[in-house]
Amino acid sequence: MTLATKITFIRVALIPVYMVAMYLSGGESGLWMWVALGVFILASVTDFVDGNIARKYHQVSDLGKFLDPLADKLLTIAAMVMFCRWGRFPGWALMIVLTREFGVTGLRLVAAGKGKVIAAGWSGKVKTASTMVALCVQMAFPTVEWVAWAVTAVITVTTVWSGAEYFIQNRNCLKD
Repeated sequence: MTLATKITFIRVALIPVYMVAMYLSGGESGLWMWVALGVFILASVTDFVDGNIARKYHQVSDLGKFLDPLADKLLTIAAMVMFCRWGRFPGWALMIVLTREFGVTGLRLVAAGKGKVIAAGWSGKVKTASTMVALCVQMAFPTVEWVAWAVTAVITVTTVWSGAEYFIQNRNCLKD
């Protein structure tokens, strides 16, 4: 197993730690929310680090290609679910995110069945980075209503944009 993949596994292992801290925070500003924010930032930074190590040291692996985006999705969706639970992230926005994630995954599976690989696009990277930053802002100001709406807008717009781009650029994979 490569160093890059080990770092990705660390991100996955941090998700339950993050979830416990979020739960203990009760959705309010305070020690546990700050702990959750710190864990989330650490996990988010590992996304940048593992990718750079994989490319720089030629450690790109099939396991890493599978696990890295999965870890990102699990981390960000965990945060959205907690905020949704507290009424600070709307369920409809969470459904848009989940629909995009399942849709792009399905598109990749169809493409793989045809011997094609759909690499992560620029818009997907922008979506992931902006989602992580937006969620950090929401954890820093968990009870400020306009922050919750701004976070929802950023996540929804980048999610729809990147999902549409994936399907437009790869529509030929859906032809029989």
